Amino acid sequence: MASPKLHDFRRIVVKVGSSLLIDSNAGEVRAGWLAALAADIAELHRGGRDVMIVSSGSIALGRSRLKLPRGPLKLEESQAAAAVGQIALARTWSEVLGAYDIGAGQILVTFQDTEERRRYLNARSTIGKLLEWRAVPVINENDTVATTEIRYGDNDRLAARVATMASADLLILLSDIDGLYTAPPGSNPDATLIPVVDSITAEIEGMAGAAGSELSRGGMQTKIEAGKIATSAGTHMLIASGKIDHPLRAIAEGGPCTWFLTPANPVTARKRWIAGSLEPKGTLTIDAGAVVALRAGKSLLPAGVIRIEGQFARGDAVIVRGPDTHEIGRGLVAYDADDADKIKGRSSSDVMMILGITGRAEMIHRDDLVVGTAPG
Repeated sequence: MASPKLHDFRRIVVKVGSSLLIDSNAGEVRAGWLAALAADIAELHRGGRDVMIVSSGSIALGRSRLKLPRGPLKLEESQAAAAVGQIALARTWSEVLGAYDIGAGQILVTFQDTEERRRYLNARSTIGKLLEWRAVPVINENDTVATTEIRYGDNDRLAARVATMASADLLILLSDIDGLYTAPPGSNPDATLIPVVDSITAEIEGMAGAAGSELSRGGMQTKIEAGKIATSAGTHMLIASGKIDHPLRAIAEGGPCTWFLTPANPVTARKRWIAGSLEPKGTLTIDAGAVVALRAGKSLLPAGVIRIEGQFARGDAVIVRGPDTHEIGRGLVAYDADDADKIKGRSSSDVMMILGITGRAEMIHRDDLVVGTAPG
């Protein structure tokens, strides 16, 4: 199968590891390399694409700023180093992107932020608003509070979680190796690069186990795990070398890399998850006008809701029924049951007056809603 093209994608996550970003001997950012990467990001941004960055490096930068000795750090030492390094890392990205008049927004996440639905929705909303404002979210694991029990363990999997959370259609893992090989390329001269992986099979996983990169914290195995997460959620993934200047330009020009393809897309994969994997916690009954609007692809507004049943929290799955009680669809509700009951039947402009907060205009956003086919 032919490889996709970088310009085919609209929303892209780029993962940058510590070994690429930080000169371990000097303990400083590789300024020239990062400037070249920022130029690539700016080129994608000018083309109207949404770009997100998952960046490592906070602990390494913190160690350098604090002049800590080499060697392993205790958990609390790593957390404290990250607290110092996160400031330096955020400033670095802000400056290199600011050179192209692109704003950067820092988002620190933990494992729970992508696993608990309420926190997941909050993080997703923040990322979405930054992209709407044409800023570039710079995302990292919050190493100041993450512990061995809750942390991702590597930023490859974190990047895959972020990509699925943000409905990205492409995840790029910049690595110290330019893709997946049939065997370890350092020790086997006959090893060849695999340009396209249609699906991650046991054979592919076996190659990854053998072709781990010594320089990468996660190695090739965690990149394959990231590929499973991404492709199952409708996101294509590629692994490419980040050891060269302008690595994204190299990808766009057809440079060596490995593409991991998905048959789905982020929207359909997400809606399949909503429709079939989540237990509904309540029911919203809507009027006939809202039924027509939903079938036309609109979001569900409070004005169209006539009855609330069940005890649900924001982010829970609910069933949507028409006035004749037939199920119209399912979705993730934007309000707790008590607040939803207060604003049902009211216009979106009344939400502030009723709840005392500026809430979301939609009871269920269309991206979080799966509508069934109309009866024949």
